[in-house]
Amino acid sequence: MMEMTLGVNHQRIKTNGIWIHVAEKGAGPLVLLLHGFPEIWYAWRHQITFLANHGYHVVAPDLRGYGDSDSPLLPSSYTFFHVVGDLIGLLDHFGVQQAFVVGIDWGALAAWYLSLLRPDRVKAVIALTVPISPRSPNVKYLESFEQMFGNDFYICQFQEPGRAERSFSRYDYLTVMKKFLLLTQTDLLIAPPGMEIIDYLRTPSFLPSWITEEELQVFADKFQETGFTGALNYYRAMDLNWELLAPWEGSKITVPAKLIIGDKDIGFDSGGRREYIEGNIFKNLVPNHEVVIIDGHHFIQQEKPQQVSDEILSFLKKHC
Repeated sequence: MMEMTLGVNHQRIKTNGIWIHVAEKGAGPLVLLLHGFPEIWYAWRHQITFLANHGYHVVAPDLRGYGDSDSPLLPSSYTFFHVVGDLIGLLDHFGVQQAFVVGIDWGALAAWYLSLLRPDRVKAVIALTVPISPRSPNVKYLESFEQMFGNDFYICQFQEPGRAERSFSRYDYLTVMKKFLLLTQTDLLIAPPGMEIIDYLRTPSFLPSWITEEELQVFADKFQETGFTGALNYYRAMDLNWELLAPWEGSKITVPAKLIIGDKDIGFDSGGRREYIEGNIFKNLVPNHEVVIIDGHHFIQQEKPQQVSDEILSFLKKHC
């Protein structure tokens, strides 16, 4: 297997009542690397080796519901409180009080909420592609999405248990990976009426230079083992997150933070993300932050591995 050539150590760690698989390499200050949807630890293959070679102990877990980690059945087991609990258990396992936390997509949100809920355990946070957003006191997340984007917005389509799984199953796993991981669409993922989002996403006719068929197959093989329900349960827990996060209404991220985002990311220009990260709301929510906009799409740690690795390393060195 290609993944074995990375020289990483694999283990499963009992934390928060479940088993979490981690890939780790190197020695030094601990850096947690948190993947997004639909990825696994392997999405960080470039950064694991690079950061380990620069003197860091790199730990890349499969988040709950993914890869070789446990997948609780109910969506209610996929709140940020569960995920942050898993991560605290990993820090305790490795015997460190504080770690650097780097995340992309859902992993970025996990990194933000770890920083919000347990700032005492985070030296600094780096989020790729997804800034933290303020919680509306009156409108739940899904209601907000439906109002803004309609019922065919991908997050809305992902809500009904089994729906996305059935639509994904019309394709082989490698094709599903290509549709998501090679996404070059810059506007929001909204399917035409009556169409499932997976059918709307195009399958590239050739691979970009930054990924190989063998690398895509590593993801495909793992999702073929697990299915997609665990990964989709993060979306299905969004309104429960909204309810549970009420006590943190208006709380700020106090740890040093860096946001790295691609200028061709989904919704960066068309969805208002650029205005948000350059505006006052994000600055107030994350007072001690810097933003780096690079030439890239959504999965920038894979698409632009050296540039992203350099940006991560420079921030780690600044706050070590």
